[in-house]
Amino acid sequence: MHYELIAKKLKSRRELLRISQEELSEISGVGLRTIKKIETGKGNPTIITLQKLLFILGLEMKIEIRNNEDDYAKL
Repeated sequence: MHYELIAKKLKSRRELLRISQEELSEISGVGLRTIKKIETGKGNPTIITLQKLLFILGLEMKIEIRNNEDDYAKL
């Protein structure tokens, strides 16, 4: 997973909406420490935690599963 990209997107959206980390924690039910770790790219959030934050921030998650066998065939 691209934690740095997730961190940037969450923080950017939260700041755009002018929501503090404390407010996001209170509204989402996700711990403040967890939010801080996620936003610095140091956290390893569960999908459930991400869903809670994304819902509050008006974002959505897309999960893509692909077969990498074709990539290996090109080597």
